[in-house]
Amino acid sequence: MYKRIMVPLDGSELAERVLPHVKAFLSAFPAASAVLVRVVEPSPVMFDDTASISSTSREKMIADIKRIEEQRKVSAAVYLDGVADRMKHEGVGLTSVVLTGRVAERLAEYLENQNFDLVIIATHGRSGISRWVRGSIAERVLSSSRVPVVMVRPES
Repeated sequence: MYKRIMVPLDGSELAERVLPHVKAFLSAFPAASAVLVRVVEPSPVMFDDTASISSTSREKMIADIKRIEEQRKVSAAVYLDGVADRMKHEGVGLTSVVLTGRVAERLAEYLENQNFDLVIIATHGRSGISRWVRGSIAERVLSSSRVPVVMVRPES
C-alpha cells in the first residue's frame, strides 16, 4: 500500500517525534522506504541602493552569503544523515535529501514530483492567532497533498 514515505524534519526535537511512527509504518509495510527531507531557506539578500558600496564589496557580501547558505546545507545534510544512522541501528533504513527554498512550497513541490504515497510530519499544534501569524508548514503540506498525511501532534 505505502511504498514511499516523505518525512519532513526541521532539526527540532518536536519534528523528531514522528520517528517512532515512521518506524512503525516501515515495519508494517516492509516494501516501503522513507526519505527524510529538510528544507534550507535561502538567506534574504537586501541592498540599500542609497548606500555607497563598491561592486567589490557587494560581490564579497554575495560570496559570503552563498558560503553561509552552503554551510547551512551541509549542516542540514549532516543532521539528516545522523538521524538516518540512528534509525539504521534500530533496523530501519532511510535515505535523506536537503532542498533549498521556501519550506512549505518546496515540500509540496518535492512531494508532487517524487511520487510519495504518504507523508508523516510533526505539527506544533498551534491554534488561533499564533497559527495565523506564524503559519503552519504541516497545514500547508496537508492542504497541497494528494496523498495521505499523518500529522503527529506534540504531547500535551
